[in-house]
Amino acid sequence: MKNEIHPDYHDIKVIMTDGSEFTTRSTFGKPGDVMRLDIDPKSHPAWTGVQRASSRGGRISKFNQKFGSFGLKSND
Repeated sequence: MKNEIHPDYHDIKVIMTDGSEFTTRSTFGKPGDVMRLDIDPKSHPAWTGVQRASSRGGRISKFNQKFGSFGLKSND
């Protein structure tokens, strides 16, 4: 490895959304800095499995409204 091309790697404190904290090594900030998380695995729907289903008229519903019956014929 070449010398002096890598960022400083030091200890920081990470505070999760529920207030729990841990120490890790990172290139973030300066030694001893604190990183407060807005989203983490304890609160984000991708990890918790709790998701909100909302119908806001997204692309699929707009497509279905515009082209819903286009080219469909029954073969009775």
